[in-house]
Amino acid sequence: MKKSRSSPTLVKLERCSLVLDGVTVLDDVSFELRARERWALIGSNGAGKTMLLKLLRGDLWPTPLGRESRTYFLDPDAGPAGSPQPAGSKQSLAYVGPERQDRYLRRDWNLTVTQVVTTGLFDEDILLTRPDRTQSARVTRLLKRFSLWSLRRRRFLTLSYGQRRRVLVARALAGDPKALLLDEVFNGLDAVSSRLLRAALEQSGTRGPAWILSTHRAVELPSSVTHVAYVRAGRIISAGPVGRKEQRPSAAPTARVARIGKRIPARRVVDQAAAEPLVRIRGANVFRDYRPVIKDLNWTLGTGEHWAVRGRNGSGKSTLLMMIYGDLHPAIGGSIERRGVPFGTHIEAWKKRVGFVSPELQAEHFRAQSIEEIVISGRYASVGLNDAPTRADRRAAQHWLAFFGLEALAARRPGAVSYGQLRLALIARAMVLYPELLLLDEPFTGLDADLHDHVLTLIDQLAQCGTQIVMAVHHEADVIPSVNKVLQILPGGKTRVVERG
Repeated sequence: MKKSRSSPTLVKLERCSLVLDGVTVLDDVSFELRARERWALIGSNGAGKTMLLKLLRGDLWPTPLGRESRTYFLDPDAGPAGSPQPAGSKQSLAYVGPERQDRYLRRDWNLTVTQVVTTGLFDEDILLTRPDRTQSARVTRLLKRFSLWSLRRRRFLTLSYGQRRRVLVARALAGDPKALLLDEVFNGLDAVSSRLLRAALEQSGTRGPAWILSTHRAVELPSSVTHVAYVRAGRIISAGPVGRKEQRPSAAPTARVARIGKRIPARRVVDQAAAEPLVRIRGANVFRDYRPVIKDLNWTLGTGEHWAVRGRNGSGKSTLLMMIYGDLHPAIGGSIERRGVPFGTHIEAWKKRVGFVSPELQAEHFRAQSIEEIVISGRYASVGLNDAPTRADRRAAQHWLAFFGLEALAARRPGAVSYGQLRLALIARAMVLYPELLLLDEPFTGLDADLHDHVLTLIDQLAQCGTQIVMAVHHEADVIPSVNKVLQILPGGKTRVVERG
């Protein structure tokens, strides 16, 4: 591949490998990013895309394997002789991804939106440097450009998942980076937010930064992509300009998912006409950061019903699921009733009947000792384990790990697997007690197309076998066929129920 002398190298890897938890996740990788290049990084869950982006920025360092490997940054002489360091270059290589977003939750960095974007000027995690007038004006322009002006005084952790993603993209651009490293940045974004981000990435090459974008949805790729790299099993198998004859990867082996109908027993048939609703909400108002998110909601989850919850980023979808689960509660004057949970019952009794998957839950489990521990914790509706796992715990976890083809990852730490693999482990956690109700907040985030279809089929089969489903999603393709009602959350907090045939 010819390189123009007018396009300087921004970062370059030569024969780099990365070993985590004794497993080689990147193997003998060479890659070069030059100014004005726009790369699409394509590969299945666990292929190594996220780890490659971390190596490029210097958040991880190659593992010595007895052969020479080198990493060059903007200033290869920034470190000791023979060991170039990323110091002084990270600000020019801005990274945005789900793990960075989750770090705010794990460390309780609850800055205002303006403060978060301002930290991008100086590549700081918390605001330590006071911006000058010119820098403050740049932050203001970015807040308006990404439709964040009305949110500028809001606390970051009170925002929806998609709103947080927009804030972090604005933060990345604040420092005027030479390149953006974007890891599945379209996940969790509604149509308006996706359009804003795509417009930012489709600037002409002379005005905008270079970038690398990893994604599972080909439709998300901006039209300005100039290069494509395919990653499989920790190796770059093809890389080059768009339009050249590419060595596209053959279909990767799918996760070993069992035959669903033989592994999920049907629940006892309930007389839907006679049974009380599973959940009934009356006059509920929910406030976050002293701001109303849910307003005067009246909603009933009847026996046998399956719902999708739709709405813009920040409309209250995640808040509704957290209220049903029991992590949030209606303000005085509203109520929520759960079948079989009389007043005064500890909420843990309810949580053991419910499976819950959310981006926030994924962040909370990041410090787990292993993927197996995450799955076992579903039996206790806990984050982490207070006691050593029993034989029954391990058997249940092994069943669901095998079901999703995760048994080889059982002993790995969350930080040593891909974000999609970790999301899959959370779905296994949610199913470990075969729940009566499954609450799913963007459950397919981070899953490649193959796993998406497998897991969607599984969840639909659960619905057919008696588990009730309430799922918050942005994309129609993420709604399981068994969903028969849609709760549409409209601007201003109003709701509309749509029957789905």
